[in-house]
Amino acid sequence: MAASEVVVGVIFLSQTVIGVLGNLSLLYQYFFLYFTGCRLKCTDLILKHLIVANLLTLLCRGVPHTIEAFGWQVSLGNMGCKLLIYLHRVGRGGSIGTICFLSVFQAITISPKNYKWAEIKMKASKYAGSTLCLIWVLYSLVNVVFLMYITGNSTNKNHTGLKSHGYCSSIRHDKTADLLYIALLSFPDALCLGLMLCTSSSMVSILYKHRQQMRDIHRTNVSLASSPESRATKHILFLVSFYVCFYTLSCIFQAFMSFTYNPNLFLVYSSAIVAGCFPAVSPLLFLRCESRVSRFCFDCIRNGKAPFNMTNG
Repeated sequence: MAASEVVVGVIFLSQTVIGVLGNLSLLYQYFFLYFTGCRLKCTDLILKHLIVANLLTLLCRGVPHTIEAFGWQVSLGNMGCKLLIYLHRVGRGGSIGTICFLSVFQAITISPKNYKWAEIKMKASKYAGSTLCLIWVLYSLVNVVFLMYITGNSTNKNHTGLKSHGYCSSIRHDKTADLLYIALLSFPDALCLGLMLCTSSSMVSILYKHRQQMRDIHRTNVSLASSPESRATKHILFLVSFYVCFYTLSCIFQAFMSFTYNPNLFLVYSSAIVAGCFPAVSPLLFLRCESRVSRFCFDCIRNGKAPFNMTNG
């Protein structure tokens, strides 16, 4: 086994193990708070869906690539490859859809407190679960196309019509069909990215205007910058920026793979590593933020007090 293969295998293994443990730890924290009587915020429901998307992305892409990078044979067959790639794509779509909805929801939450926005906030909280389910259904339907042209490597012998993706292959199409597939798969993602940019700009504008107002009336002690809403908004803005950076890099690698006749393993592995960075690192950021909540809830239980209610504003 070459040294480069060992390095790639270690990267995949580390990324998968850290990401899975981080996401499971965060999920355990939410379940603990729920079963101890804490009422979680609507954003926590959104983050739980993001955790599921992260786990799908890591397990369906990281585990097979880790096994393959260490030189072991990965034989999934046609149905195994179709299912694995499909679940990975659904997880990837669920991730961008959930991040987009989180950004939109937080922008609505910190919007000016008038009657119109109060009604919108109430509806956003009420239909959050339905919206998240709709996101999963949408990406499940869009990515059905992968079930049609993904195939296992066992059938690619003496077959020039297949493009290798490591442990699986895909049926080649002409450039027109490839462009149509790319347009179909990219449209929901482009829509989500556009919404994220708009809502992020809105949140930055709201925070800046409020800070200026507080500075003008010399009330820095109650500034939004020190409020829970402000801290949550800044965390979400950082999360969205972090996601957009890695998503853009992932799209660049995906584009190279789509238009390359026979992509080499370096391109395949690089694309997979970049795609796994966000789901592997994001739970570590969440755990740092949520640790304060967990400690407070532990203190409540230890002191025999009722846990606090974490309701939406």
